[in-house]
Amino acid sequence: MREYELLFTGWDAPMLRACLQGCMGRVTAWGGESALASIGDFCFLGGRPVPELVKRAEAPILVPCGEGWGEQIIAVLGEGAAPFTRYAARCTPECFNSSKLFHFTNAVPHGFSVREINKAMYFTLMEQKWSRDLCGCFEDEEDFLKRGLGFVATQGGMPVAGAASYAVCDGAIEIEIDTRPDFRRMGLAAACGAKLILECRKRGLYPGWDAHDRRSLSLAEKLGYQLERPYTAYWVRRQA
Repeated sequence: MREYELLFTGWDAPMLRACLQGCMGRVTAWGGESALASIGDFCFLGGRPVPELVKRAEAPILVPCGEGWGEQIIAVLGEGAAPFTRYAARCTPECFNSSKLFHFTNAVPHGFSVREINKAMYFTLMEQKWSRDLCGCFEDEEDFLKRGLGFVATQGGMPVAGAASYAVCDGAIEIEIDTRPDFRRMGLAAACGAKLILECRKRGLYPGWDAHDRRSLSLAEKLGYQLERPYTAYWVRRQA
């Protein structure tokens, strides 16, 4: 897979690297000059734009990694592809304030606790739509427990928010954060995210963060990240 890295020059998200390194996801090549890297809800398109790879992209979020792909996506999918802005965030060890991160982990409201995702919690998360993405890119619970990492905020033993590795690659993870809608704005996502970042630092892992919207970017900045750049992705509406 690594032979296709040059087709994605300038794109360094851990979830893309997971595909290119053969850790997770898959890569579909076209003529040696184009490639489609697919993982979870994402398809990254690199190299020379060709309609064939756009047609093969089955995930709902298409990311054009180079000039011409945006035009090719619109040409193939038309109104079925809606452009929107995502935000690539970056961090260095100096960006993080450990004391501040510890404060977030301890600032959960009374009655809540933050705990690591274990086998039983994995199945609970996979049963609920709001939390499925926290572990959903792994093959099964054994794969997640072996290679994945994550924490959840619970109330009465039930998860209501979480932060986990959406993808893993050599030396890094891609962070996924989700909160049950009726438990938002309570500091639970910040607590789980801070706990995950602290654990990544302890293990020598880079905690990648690619924000879906401004709300996600705001949380990232709260935890110590800086905006690297906004970029255009495409949300694909599949016909039933």
